[in-house]
Amino acid sequence: MRALPWNAFFKEKIIKIFTEKRIIVDIGGGLRVDAERNNRGNQNPWLGDYIKKVDYKILDKVPDYKPDIVGDVHALPLADNSVDAILCIALLEHVEEPQKAMKEIHRVLKPGGYAFIYVPFLYYYHPMPGYYGDFYRFTYDGLQYLTRDFKHVEIQNVRGALETVMNLLPFFSKRSSVFNILDRLFKKESSKQTSGYNVFCVK
Repeated sequence: MRALPWNAFFKEKIIKIFTEKRIIVDIGGGLRVDAERNNRGNQNPWLGDYIKKVDYKILDKVPDYKPDIVGDVHALPLADNSVDAILCIALLEHVEEPQKAMKEIHRVLKPGGYAFIYVPFLYYYHPMPGYYGDFYRFTYDGLQYLTRDFKHVEIQNVRGALETVMNLLPFFSKRSSVFNILDRLFKKESSKQTSGYNVFCVK
């Protein structure tokens, strides 16, 4: 069975970042690449060898999870044009001013630098009280606006329309992959009624 388009997009772009860039900052630690690096999980262990070959840093706004850099995405403690790539995965919905955050990401990236972003659209409320709130959801049009300063942008939906709806329902959420088959059958796989978006940007 072929890879789901959003999974293929994610893997292709992340590998591109880790093979073509050297200084990589993961804002919020959303890549969840290595539990031993205080990254709150180990969801992408296949990236281990790639991580070893680059200067990969985790930035978080609090020291609780022992990030490499403590800082706020609204005012990144990084110099202009100093970073090769930024990862910003499942973060922008939790910040008060996502437009300001995107301006900061653009500022610190070197010319030709890459940004990989994931944001939710049709997704359940998920704050962490005392740590972060849950402020926003992002449409395709909103993402085009947020990334307007970049010279190249690719946006890939995550989940088709039917799977997205089922993923929101407690009983069906663990069975949502079944509805991916229906999305393919009824040509709903590439839909803007989606769970979220993966975004790849070039400065």
